[in-house]
Amino acid sequence: MGIMGKKKNKKKVTKSPAVKDQQLGKKKETAREKMIGQSIGYRYDVNLLPDYTKITPFLKKYIDAMGWDDLNWLEDVHMGYEEGRPAVFCRNANGWVTIPSSIKLPNNQQDRDMIARELLVKFQMSPKHPLVDLKKAYLKF
Repeated sequence: MGIMGKKKNKKKVTKSPAVKDQQLGKKKETAREKMIGQSIGYRYDVNLLPDYTKITPFLKKYIDAMGWDDLNWLEDVHMGYEEGRPAVFCRNANGWVTIPSSIKLPNNQQDRDMIARELLVKFQMSPKHPLVDLKKAYLKF
């Protein structure tokens, strides 16, 4: 046999179709996360669902005024980053709204997300929101 010993036959490991599908899903999610510039955390960690004990007073009033039992569509809003600056994505404007540098952000992700939700609602209600210009331009009555 000599010094090298007997060669071992290596079996080629093939992955089942189910495993391949799972990997494809991960790649798509990673590409999506890269595209939007942030992690879609609650898909991976159920602990990132909103913690209602951290709700801001403004959001509490907003939810009550809207007649909602929960954050409704705001559950999907999370603090992200645009060009290295904290920001929240506004679907209506199709762009990032950066968080003013004067706002001190907490270390806790749940608290940052609540701040992002509040600032997004305030921006959407602001006269600076792009849809205000559209309303002025296209209002018929």
